[in-house]
Amino acid sequence: MSPSRRDFLKTAAVAGVAVPGIVEGQDSDQPPGTLQACDAGKSVHSVLEEDHPYVYIDSCMQMWPDGDFHLAHRHGVTAYAVTAWRPHFDAAAALDGMMYWHAIAREQEGLEVVRTAADLPRLKREGKAGLLLASQCGDFVGYDLSRVQAFQEAGLRMLNLVYSANNHLGGGCLDRADGGLSLLGQRVVEECNRVGIVIDLSHTGHTTTLEIIDHSAQPVVFSHSNAAALVPSVRNISDEEIRACASRGGVIGLVSWGPLVLKPDMTQRPTLDDFFEHIDHVAQLTGSAEHIGVGTDMSIGTYPIYERDPFGAPAYTAFTARYNELVTSDVRSPMRNIEGFSDYAEIAGVAERLLEHGYSDEDVGNILGGNFLRVFEEVWA
Repeated sequence: MSPSRRDFLKTAAVAGVAVPGIVEGQDSDQPPGTLQACDAGKSVHSVLEEDHPYVYIDSCMQMWPDGDFHLAHRHGVTAYAVTAWRPHFDAAAALDGMMYWHAIAREQEGLEVVRTAADLPRLKREGKAGLLLASQCGDFVGYDLSRVQAFQEAGLRMLNLVYSANNHLGGGCLDRADGGLSLLGQRVVEECNRVGIVIDLSHTGHTTTLEIIDHSAQPVVFSHSNAAALVPSVRNISDEEIRACASRGGVIGLVSWGPLVLKPDMTQRPTLDDFFEHIDHVAQLTGSAEHIGVGTDMSIGTYPIYERDPFGAPAYTAFTARYNELVTSDVRSPMRNIEGFSDYAEIAGVAERLLEHGYSDEDVGNILGGNFLRVFEEVWA
């Protein structure tokens, strides 16, 4: 008889832990400046000797050209919502970025580009991993709505209209004023609904967020945001936004990225228990675990260093300053993620801890991937 999920997770083994080097650089979650090539600090994740039983969808992460793509299907992740290109790219550069991942998937037997929701349980059964192509910024749309359908047909499955700074579609969470969803932004929301692209609200301003939720005919998600009630960062989201998202059937992808878990009274690196407080908060706020997911904002490969433009940059809120001072400012360090979940293979331990924390096996399955899968089934259909 096969072991239960709980029994398996107690004995799950990993191998090959690697620690990235230390390189000082700009924070990874703020609008970047100029790319500076650098080989040090490659992020390498452990390999599970045997896969865990859950469909796990990481709703936000990054991959870089030197990543160990041949091992990506062995880290315990069913689908990586990979940021397919850097924010603020125009349409030509964005298309180049997206097609790069198609080429990677063709080269790697263990990887596929995700097209349909049905791909995800199939990939799990086959021991493969999916690349769920996502954009954290809608700048590439320009003023041409046809690009929404064109990019969907090329494989785009999740889209954030705004990346922190205001653009022609709406307001960003770091900018000085949030004027809400523009008229063009409304049309982009409608096109995403029509062609089947999930709308992501992380990095979006408060007013714009609520207006997108109200305007969308489909559920929307936050790919990597935490509860501002616990950690009052401009990058986290209010209880009002959480309730609004959940009321429409959406999912909040809670993020294990350290700066968004560090509470005002903390002076050291956050832990898995601190992250679980956000899971508990959303579960209590919405009445169940049916609107919770997990987005790590982790990397596979070497996260590039971005230097500020010497001519100056907007004074966006330095929301990572305390973390930089108290824990580490090295954007490639595993300590940028919470203790207990800075390596993908640790997802098996996260699942076991959730069971011990009081969540049912069904709840754990939903948190790790089932809730996002439900949204994908509805929107991508």
